[in-house]
Amino acid sequence: MGTTSDLRKGLTIEVDGNIYRVVDFLHVKPGKGQAFVRTKLKNVETGAVIEKTFKIGVEINIVSVEEKEAQYLYNDGANYYFMDLETYEQYSLPKEKLEEELLYLKEGINVNILLSEKGPIGIELPNFVELEVVETDPGVRGDTASGGSKPAKLETGLVIQVPLFINEGDKVKVDTRTGKYIERV
Repeated sequence: MGTTSDLRKGLTIEVDGNIYRVVDFLHVKPGKGQAFVRTKLKNVETGAVIEKTFKIGVEINIVSVEEKEAQYLYNDGANYYFMDLETYEQYSLPKEKLEEELLYLKEGINVNILLSEKGPIGIELPNFVELEVVETDPGVRGDTASGGSKPAKLETGLVIQVPLFINEGDKVKVDTRTGKYIERV
């Protein structure tokens, strides 16, 4: 058990009999009235995202989740398969549980797999991933009216803004928390 002051991104809690991961939260102290916490929660079973408001000091049921380092192996269209790097045990997660993470997931990448008593409930990506640019316009010298960036499609399907000097075939480092370009690798 915990209280609303324990809420943070990535925390797994139980609300109304369902298990949710905290996607976002905001402590709000209005000028008049009691403070509250506005949260965005993702159901680990269905992937549905809900918004819920808690009063300050209310008890919440925190679900214990174990993190294990795993490697992404492959997908069969419906499920994504990961291998525990210590025990070599394989876990599968349905595509619906990994919607946002799929844009950064490529074969061989190491992630943290999140396990509850019921089995795997999701993954936690590394802060940065290296992805290859598969499609982008060629940068035209002196064309900086757009702020010096252009859209680029990466090998996973993610489209980000990159500097004009990035070409197709280049590898770039991307921040998985913000989805922004960091540097060319």
